[in-house]
Amino acid sequence: MLPPILEIYVVWHPGDFDGPRIAELLLEHFRGTGYSGLIGGAIDVYTRSAATENIGDPPGPIPALDPPPYGLAVPGFTALVVVAGTELAAAVEEPGAWRDYLKQLSAAPDSHADSIGVFPVKVSKLALDGTHLGELVGARQQIAADKWGEPEFEETLCRDLGQGIAQMIDPAHERLSVFISHTKRSSLTEKGDVTSLVELVRSVIAGTRLTDFFDASDLQPGEDWAPALINAAASGALLAVRTDLYSSRTWCQREVVTAKRHGMPVVVLDALSYGEERGSFLMDHVPRVAGRKGTDGFEEIVIRRALNQLVDECLKRALWTAQRQFANESLDLDIDWWADHAPEPATFADWLENKIDRSAKRHEPIIVLHPDPPLGDDERDVLRQIGRLSGLDGPFEFLTPRGLAVRGG
Repeated sequence: MLPPILEIYVVWHPGDFDGPRIAELLLEHFRGTGYSGLIGGAIDVYTRSAATENIGDPPGPIPALDPPPYGLAVPGFTALVVVAGTELAAAVEEPGAWRDYLKQLSAAPDSHADSIGVFPVKVSKLALDGTHLGELVGARQQIAADKWGEPEFEETLCRDLGQGIAQMIDPAHERLSVFISHTKRSSLTEKGDVTSLVELVRSVIAGTRLTDFFDASDLQPGEDWAPALINAAASGALLAVRTDLYSSRTWCQREVVTAKRHGMPVVVLDALSYGEERGSFLMDHVPRVAGRKGTDGFEEIVIRRALNQLVDECLKRALWTAQRQFANESLDLDIDWWADHAPEPATFADWLENKIDRSAKRHEPIIVLHPDPPLGDDERDVLRQIGRLSGLDGPFEFLTPRGLAVRGG
């Protein structure tokens, strides 16, 4: 058994009736199908509101702050979502148990910045203004700041929290950067200007806490653009703006396959206007968000949906990497490749050529573990054929966490 990787705790005062709604939104998102492909226990959501004994007492302890007895495991990472409402602010205003509880929560990242994060969400305009609660958690960047009551509150809440946790788990990325992969050319039958669509994508990103890499503005004068683009694709989350000519462009193909081979998240924003003469096998096998145009052009909600999906993919990758590290340290699992995404010909061939110890595996079983859902039978057969053509006998096994559990790993 792996220890729990990430636990999210939603904390609110029982008198703040918006707390349960926040908790339900986060519970549905982070325990939904989008994160079900990870090894069991990778992520869970808990609530802390009701007093454990006497009315007026704060809620129960949090394992990362008060380690449980009997040597029970403490999660690798903890996210504390503080619902800042008027009742919580009033309870913290007076010295006592609630103030002590919030003081403990707010101080936790100071000594555990790499494993504990505090993420306030304000549901009352006055809760953090000139209050003791504001002194404790107001300096922390809010999630879904000033979005309470707005139509995009739910998506902003989940995206901001996912981004914040991903950045905490992988401190090498101080701020998630979106590599915008696009072609500058429009087809003769394409409705609208591709450049205008890409500018709209950048505008939507500017309204989030994400940053972007865009070659026209991020490549410096005199810089060798080819390696700069490859390095950006290999190190950032890639949003492929798939317009009519995108799949046929050499550099678009190179950017996507580079991101895939480095295990980076890729999401396709399907912006086809008329269609493609031929797609590319390098472009598939990734999440795709269906685009649609309104009377005034491409709808921003579709772009936001693609960005939300990309943030989820970044967090899943961070959690998968953390699970691999914990497993390698504590469990004896005979896994040859912990693939960040379900393998495909482009990534499997690259792994066989560059990353496997071929001399040690010429006549041994080769086991690849990747997140759910599992590959289809025909997909696995093609990969096994590639493996045999590479000179390895196998047998080859392509497992997901569920398949590994059934196998007894």
